[in-house]
Amino acid sequence: MKKIAIVIISYRRPKDTLLLLQNIAQQKAAQDLLEQVIIIDNHSEQDYSEVTQYIETSSLPFYYHYSDENLGVARGRNLAISMAQAPIVVTIDDDAYFKHNNALIEIVHFFESEYALQHKVGVLCFQVFYGANGQIQQNAFPHKKFDRYKDKNQFLSAYFIGCGHAILKEVYQKTGPYPSDFFYGMEEYDLGYRILDNGYSIAYDNRIAIIHNESPLGRTPNVDKMQMLWLNKTKVAYRYLPYRYFISTALMWSLQFLLKTKFNWTCFFNTWKKIVQIPKHEKRQVLRKETLQYIQRVEGRLWY
Repeated sequence: MKKIAIVIISYRRPKDTLLLLQNIAQQKAAQDLLEQVIIIDNHSEQDYSEVTQYIETSSLPFYYHYSDENLGVARGRNLAISMAQAPIVVTIDDDAYFKHNNALIEIVHFFESEYALQHKVGVLCFQVFYGANGQIQQNAFPHKKFDRYKDKNQFLSAYFIGCGHAILKEVYQKTGPYPSDFFYGMEEYDLGYRILDNGYSIAYDNRIAIIHNESPLGRTPNVDKMQMLWLNKTKVAYRYLPYRYFISTALMWSLQFLLKTKFNWTCFFNTWKKIVQIPKHEKRQVLRKETLQYIQRVEGRLWY
């Protein structure tokens, strides 16, 4: 059976990280399937001594690395992924944990299944539940047509969600890492398009599920984060999609930004100044016709 490396980027959540490590240790066949569990302390000022003490007493291959700077999500994952040696790399948020104790076994079984081989699946998306109420987390579901797809056990998708997924190591080797210029937000779209363009597909399977301790009310909108989401999504559209989608993405996300930030006009105009500069600084790598057809076939969304 293929071995697994688990990647955890932790920032200000030592207690949640400890619970996740304990949850991983309770997984069936953990001793046999785990090659590495890599924890990147992303320059947190919190006390991680409980985490490091637990690691020292565990027989599992836990590796703790403290970063001298806050690398952000994308660069933090890139660092951990560069350390991972196993053929399957699982990424899970530090405020999440596996719902069932056979998750590792199911992940390996999926990638060895006829379905995964037939569709050349490079990315496996997990089902995500809110810890507070046990409901499916819609904004962590890998399809925009939630009502149509939420009851499906398995389907192909056009994108994946960061809080819980598995990617073959060979995929990273062929497509390259997450975009290092993205500090927060939309890095999965950037990598996901490159994955699809290299002939892999993205799949969802609800047999692998995680509990996510994020509030069902969502995170409080933050102006800086909303700006990064808008700017990064627009960059992704410019890099990989036909030009009309670059325009539609910039416009639609500008409206979303205004609504979420209660009409922060100063940041709105400052962001537009950056967006109009995108064609001067970004290279276009428009997706192959076959990739765009795949996205349309799985009912992916391109306009925004």
